[in-house]
Amino acid sequence: MIVLAGTIGAGKSSLTEMIANHLNSEAFYESVDDNEVLPLFYQDPNKYAFLLQIYFLNKRFDSIKKALQHEDNVLDRSIYEDSLLFHLNADLGRATATEVQVYDELLANMMQELPFAAQKKHPDLLVHIKVSFETMLARIKKRGREFEQLEYDPSLYDYYQELNRRYDAWFENYHESPKLQIDGDLLNFVEDEVAAKEVIQLIDDKLAEIRQLEFIG
Repeated sequence: MIVLAGTIGAGKSSLTEMIANHLNSEAFYESVDDNEVLPLFYQDPNKYAFLLQIYFLNKRFDSIKKALQHEDNVLDRSIYEDSLLFHLNADLGRATATEVQVYDELLANMMQELPFAAQKKHPDLLVHIKVSFETMLARIKKRGREFEQLEYDPSLYDYYQELNRRYDAWFENYHESPKLQIDGDLLNFVEDEVAAKEVIQLIDDKLAEIRQLEFIG
């Protein structure tokens, strides 16, 4: 099982589709377009940050349980980066101390249950797509979701900037599985077919390395 990570607009859904097609596997996508809470969050982050994160946490837990029960699945976002997203909102004053405590305890309980709810204990590989802040903003602009646009809410600029910054530290501290970082600026797999092939090759090489280590072990 492969899980992807990265900021908004990094290209997670695009790479998920590419990997799934390459491996002839099932893709699991984060619920966005049919998420009735997300537009509410962008309208009033202080009111809906906690509800939105509980919504996502529930969906991510369900997806990773299903994915871990079978071979060769790809998730475009997983439960492992859930805390990063909520604690950013909490640090911005969008969640109370009680909400943070409830969230942290619920997430800890879910993580403890994962090994019992699935055949595997963790993903085989996490792929983090690192992009510059400028690329992030350009991708958000291009995909055109109204509630994500800076014209809709100029304060999103600081939110997006901090979110992108925190992903670097999060990736360094991620130790749940083997991991690989892709430079999404250098390898623009979303628009460049040659870059896309190179990214798939990097992932294939990493999976081969992991299998070799498991065989030796």
